[in-house]
Amino acid sequence: MWFAILLYLGLMVALGVIAYYRTKNMNDYMLGGRTIGPVVTALSAGASDMSGWLLMGLPGAMYATGLSSGWIVVGLLLGAYANWLLVAPRLRAYTAHAGDAITIPDYFEKRFHDKSGVLRTVSAGVILIFFIMYASSGFVAGGRLFEAVFGLEYTTGLWILAGVVIAYVFLGGFLAVSWTDVVQGMIMVIALLIVPGVALAFSGGINDTLETIRSTDGSKLELFKGTTTIGIISLLAWGLGYFGQPHIIVRFMAIRNLHEMKSARRVGMIWMTFSIVGAMVTGLIGYAYFTQQSAGLKNPENVFIQLSRDLFPGFITGLLLAALLAAIMSTISTQLLVSSSAATNDFYHRFFKRSASDRELMIMGRVMVLVVAVLAILLSFGAQKSILTLVGYAWAGFGSAFGPVVLFSLLWRRMNKTGALASMITGSVVVIAWILINQNVDGLPSYISEMYEMIPAFIASTIALVIGSLVTKEPSQAIYDEFDQVQAQLKGAEPERKIV
Repeated sequence: MWFAILLYLGLMVALGVIAYYRTKNMNDYMLGGRTIGPVVTALSAGASDMSGWLLMGLPGAMYATGLSSGWIVVGLLLGAYANWLLVAPRLRAYTAHAGDAITIPDYFEKRFHDKSGVLRTVSAGVILIFFIMYASSGFVAGGRLFEAVFGLEYTTGLWILAGVVIAYVFLGGFLAVSWTDVVQGMIMVIALLIVPGVALAFSGGINDTLETIRSTDGSKLELFKGTTTIGIISLLAWGLGYFGQPHIIVRFMAIRNLHEMKSARRVGMIWMTFSIVGAMVTGLIGYAYFTQQSAGLKNPENVFIQLSRDLFPGFITGLLLAALLAAIMSTISTQLLVSSSAATNDFYHRFFKRSASDRELMIMGRVMVLVVAVLAILLSFGAQKSILTLVGYAWAGFGSAFGPVVLFSLLWRRMNKTGALASMITGSVVVIAWILINQNVDGLPSYISEMYEMIPAFIASTIALVIGSLVTKEPSQAIYDEFDQVQAQLKGAEPERKIV
């Protein structure tokens, strides 16, 4: 088992070393030179999306509460498809057209011709705050994995995981992250087909498995049992978050050309469907299997780990657990890279040293990978929340702060800088306030305590965006012209702008 894990970790570092020699400038380090093909784009976007919650949080939720937790899957599938359809092609075209923007804050500044730097500053700050929280959830998952499987101290496992991720991101940047994501994405989907399939066979097949669940807790097979209307809406609302996730939408900016976006969308949605349904089924079948074995799980989030250990020989178990590491590492690596780009390109280069060379910026980018990683690791010490809860906080933060801004900036010609700024601040504040109120105030009505913070924050952020744009000065003619040129390009009326 150790041999398989070390083999996987060694491969990740090797890909980072290879990518190091292909990375020549800042555009390469942050976006791979916009040379990424459709399959790599799709698998990289998917793998960076599905963090440790895919193999721990989601199976654990299904194990504990059953199909009523599956509404989150419906929301995520719909949200991901809408993201590929509405955001992906438009963002790729606009970021190339608007001065070759290579980060989300860079795009906001160039989209609205903001010379004050306020949009870049606020958005980069949001990225750093929520990504440190998001990355900490990945480190928590990694620490718990090594603790549960190998009996290592939580902190020891956490540092092993961190060391490998930091190494390949530090060396190879975007190319390393994308290449490792492809390997990790394939490992993840294969594992999520094999583990539930074998567990189903050991549980006596479909009929025996369903009968076991019905006889012990039949509510686990009911979509509406054990949940409320607010609960279902909250789970569906996770799909709204896709529009504002920097670590996902940055993949759209890196694809070679617009014509390959449709192929990438198909590959990405097929991969996601198999992966996410496999994770759901793993939790349900795991419940039946451990019930039949009279061996319940202390922590439902370990169901994938325990099935891998119980049903497979050591080396295969190691490869399957590498899938869990892949899910964790693929997301952390992208988060570290995007955070590094925000700190380097959107703070250091913009405000401290505009004359910095590409070489200096790459060095600073690598330094910031280390800084952000250390902050996320420190936050993960002593974390008591479930992995899904930690991910939920960060997902809501990005979805509410950036989601409406990204979506409207690509679709609404009249949107201006004031609306964008009002939206980002409102979304961030409402998410944080909603979390703090629910944690510190007792006796709240159920429609507040059960509602996912994404819902009020996304609505408030959208209202702030529309009002802020309409009550202030409309965009300049230059911004209107740029918007119209991008729309014409998307319709094929103008050739795609080439990046040199």
